[in-house]
Amino acid sequence: MQVRYTYRILPIVFLLCSAVNIPLLAQTEVNYDEANVPDFQLPDPKYNPERKITIDEVEEWEDIQRPYLLDLFSQQMYGEFPDEDLDVNFILESNQTVFDDMGVRKEVTINVKSEKGEKDISLLIYLPNQKEPVPIFLGLNFYGNHTIHSDPEIQIHRSWVRNNEDFQITNNRASEKNRGVRTNRWPVEYLIEQGYGLATMYYGEIDPDYDDQFENGVHALLREDIDKAGLSSISAWAWALSQALTYLQQDNDVAADKISVVGHSRLGKAALWAGAKDSRFALVISNDSGCGGAALSRRRYGETVARINHAFPHWFCQPFSAYNNAEDELPFDQHTLLALIAPRPLYVASAEEDQWADPKGEFLSARHASSVYQLYGKKGLYDAKMPAVDQPLLESEVGYHMRSGGHDITRYDWEQFVKFANKQFKKS
Repeated sequence: MQVRYTYRILPIVFLLCSAVNIPLLAQTEVNYDEANVPDFQLPDPKYNPERKITIDEVEEWEDIQRPYLLDLFSQQMYGEFPDEDLDVNFILESNQTVFDDMGVRKEVTINVKSEKGEKDISLLIYLPNQKEPVPIFLGLNFYGNHTIHSDPEIQIHRSWVRNNEDFQITNNRASEKNRGVRTNRWPVEYLIEQGYGLATMYYGEIDPDYDDQFENGVHALLREDIDKAGLSSISAWAWALSQALTYLQQDNDVAADKISVVGHSRLGKAALWAGAKDSRFALVISNDSGCGGAALSRRRYGETVARINHAFPHWFCQPFSAYNNAEDELPFDQHTLLALIAPRPLYVASAEEDQWADPKGEFLSARHASSVYQLYGKKGLYDAKMPAVDQPLLESEVGYHMRSGGHDITRYDWEQFVKFANKQFKKS
């Protein structure tokens, strides 16, 4: 098929926007046809409109452009989680050998306090049982720590959880019936065999995934005078990932400089934002994160800005809704977000049948982020072509694959993440 796709790299035009409310979704059909992708122009991540300069030195990127872009994304898309008045403490609840002494399971309580109260977040950790510190993958899960493995000792959370008939979740509460229902997404023993640890938290303990005007979860601990227009669930989820990172870097069993953040779907969006903001993450992995994650918004393919904002108004801050059906007015696109991860390794994974998340848009985003990797003398995917299905690109600091199958995170995906991490961490 002849693909009608053209682009130009243009300077970023800064647009101060205010929140708007659009009662009905203007788009009634979803575009899955490349022939209907409009011509679009990508902003240059290296252009600074305030100074009217194009960044061409690493020092300028780190001192000028990176802070500018982070602030821009915070103001216009992902929002902030203002934690100045919060007190965070870590409590090691258990530390036991598992899997016939091949592994270690730890459960840590991340206790968050303010004058308004306190909130506990449970961090579950599995590590190979060895003397040397090990690299680890950190990511959020959708239904609870006890769902990622059948291990009977994993604590069951008491937070709100989305009902799911397949997992026997009713009345928005988890139970023993749900133990191990997500083992297909979390290959714990495989990772341990490969010399990696795994750490995870239930995202609903941080902020429940529904539009509650930020009254529950960790948002309930914030000061009353906080402007809620600048809050978002994604920023809270990303904040919690950074808190978990702080604990892991203090754990003598974890290699502090080899902690990767990984996320699938909406939690892939959170992983990308956490990885962009927090340079302590050594590697950042997005799996099927789609619109608002790795995929270019200007392509208007699959899920769009308007659709995601109408379906999930709590994910992003209010100003992002000003770009509903107005993607060309965005002062950035998602390649700019990915560029903020440079020079650290970045991996973007897609799925062939997951057209809602726009695999091609995810690949193009990773490719165009590579212009900033070049500032650091790293190639990335700057001149790469989109690979065939199940033919991963693993050789540079920016990796990519499109897996056969649909919207999921599978053993195949994890195998590529491990291969990519092996290549990157052996360089250090």
